[in-house]
Amino acid sequence: MAARRAVVTGASSGIGAATVRLFRSRGWDVLAVARRAAKLEALAAETGADVLVADITSAADVSALADRVAELGGADVLVNNAGGAFGSASVEESDVEDWRAMFEVNVIGTKRVVSALLPHLRDRARATGGADVVTVTSTAGFVAYENGGGYNAAKFAEHALVGALRLELNGEPIRVVEIAPGMVQTDEFSLTRFGGDAQKAAAVYEGVADPLVAEDVAEAIVHAVELPTHVNLDLVTLRPVAQSAQHKLARGPLTPR
Repeated sequence: MAARRAVVTGASSGIGAATVRLFRSRGWDVLAVARRAAKLEALAAETGADVLVADITSAADVSALADRVAELGGADVLVNNAGGAFGSASVEESDVEDWRAMFEVNVIGTKRVVSALLPHLRDRARATGGADVVTVTSTAGFVAYENGGGYNAAKFAEHALVGALRLELNGEPIRVVEIAPGMVQTDEFSLTRFGGDAQKAAAVYEGVADPLVAEDVAEAIVHAVELPTHVNLDLVTLRPVAQSAQHKLARGPLTPR
């Protein structure tokens, strides 16, 4: 039997790159998709994954992605990981263009990729009995917080997209999985959000005992799709132990009382 194939967007760093590495270590074929060619080439050299330079906010690039999936022979799993947060100002003072960019990548981009690849996932489901759409959202899509309105709004919308898709695919052997991480420390997420201000980015995680890392989220993604095909993890929420809720974060050592 041929190896199963996963398509992973936002694959050049962080959660996406960790997911590619884990899939490859488990024997999967992978098509890693991202905008940055140099990082993708390095990932390909490291893991043997196929790669495609594409921006999911571009209709032409997403069409090219669908063509590439067809050339490779289809896909069993789509991991919608591409996304991001831009800016950290109030609703009143935040930049509309930051909001627009967040909706384009987190919501419209996810919709584009789902629409483009569902026919290929259906083809594979007919041949093998099942396929998967996994979307990485965020706990920011469940609980609003100050100075995060644009990201909250985008992730709330992406969460709704996933819920609607699951209902629409009812009756088909296609699992729809949502992975919603809380605090994850990666090299780029907070740095991008704060416009490259390394001091502000580091302060987010200061004193937090063992925030999640990209590999933790990758484990949840791969676990979900390697379960028996009749088992669907509709929603997986994962946080570090130090983060009991979006607004409840312990800084300092975790100690029994």
